[in-house]
Amino acid sequence: MPTRPETLQFLLDQLASLPGVRVSKTFGEYCLYVDGRSVGFVCNDQLFLKPTDAGRAVLGQPVLGAPYHWVQTPHYLLSADRWDDRDAMHAAVMATAGALPCPKPRKPKAAAR
Repeated sequence: MPTRPETLQFLLDQLASLPGVRVSKTFGEYCLYVDGRSVGFVCNDQLFLKPTDAGRAVLGQPVLGAPYHWVQTPHYLLSADRWDDRDAMHAAVMATAGALPCPKPRKPKAAAR
């Protein structure tokens, strides 16, 4: 079941105060970005955060799941019933973003001859 537009909008509303929050369509679902860093995926109306030690520290014993069947590394699953606690969700997302490396700058395209 794909993510419903109203679910995605609710998630974005909850995270709106975070720096540079956005989503992009990825593999038929959505990738969640914070401040240019890919922090997780929104799939099947659920939020999957990339696994980091900082995220685990905030979440305690996180529920593990895979956003896509081919993903080998389990992600931290935050189901929609946990999204109402905005402060806890902000803390988990920001801890994950802070633990991930900054995106590499893109190389300029070579000039055509």
